[in-house]
Amino acid sequence: MRRVAIIGSTGQLGSDLLRVLRPTTPPEDSLFPSPSTGDGEGGGEVFPLSHHDIEITDLDSVQRVLAGIRPDVVINCAAFVRVDECEDRPEEALRVNALGALHVARACAELNALCVHISTDYVFDGRKAAPYTEEDPPHPLNVYGISKLCGEHFVRASSPRHLIVRTSGLYGVAGSSGKGGNFVETMVRLAKEGKPVRVVDDQVLAPTYTRDLAEAIWRLLERRASGVVHITNSGQCSWFEFARTIFDTLAIEADLEPVTSEVYGAKARRPAYSVLGSVRLEELGLSPLRPWPQALEAYLREKGHL
Repeated sequence: MRRVAIIGSTGQLGSDLLRVLRPTTPPEDSLFPSPSTGDGEGGGEVFPLSHHDIEITDLDSVQRVLAGIRPDVVINCAAFVRVDECEDRPEEALRVNALGALHVARACAELNALCVHISTDYVFDGRKAAPYTEEDPPHPLNVYGISKLCGEHFVRASSPRHLIVRTSGLYGVAGSSGKGGNFVETMVRLAKEGKPVRVVDDQVLAPTYTRDLAEAIWRLLERRASGVVHITNSGQCSWFEFARTIFDTLAIEADLEPVTSEVYGAKARRPAYSVLGSVRLEELGLSPLRPWPQALEAYLREKGHL
């Protein structure tokens, strides 16, 4: 039976992976916490690992914990995701997103486990102005993107069995522990507080519901996929259009105004266009994820906003 370890199991994607993979309880003598009961259609033994259980920046911690589990698959969802903060703390960004990825990849190689690494649309610079496929060469604009791309290279070089999943604009029921929520919840909160909402209208992406992403990752594991695969909800929108759709779906009156990236003044440069397309999904016989407005409505219902 397949044994899956999920690093970063308390985050948005990690939490939904637990639900999809339907974890079971590990042996009584395990050093690790018992998984929660999931409601998905996965199977096997799934071991959730939070930051309390494993420190990916410490190779000894990674090797010790994973050797104790002896997983067949390790899904690394842990990352330093605060994009602007990465500009001020590049050493930490590289330590977590690059060195941490290397440690996990090395441990996977020692155990002959599949290393599943979660990466980002921010490895691209946005100059293509058409969906980026797995065949396009990366060129990140900011420290976060650089650190995640370094992590990809380390995974490729260090783990013979690897799967790199690039995605974008994640939001999930659990919220992002690194960001203190997610974009959808931030928009809802600001609108309900009656505060003005200024959102950039010149950055286009494909926002992705982590429940849909988790289910797609499980399908990839079923097909023994490897290499690089792009997975996002279908379609595209600007962050402003995403915000407007949130408010329209909830019938919320909000003081929403589009602004340019220059006016918004974020510290880190973002790609103007970072929509991810995929040739690999079709090769693997997998259908694209549902359109992002449908995924957003499903999320809002699950959160109780609808």
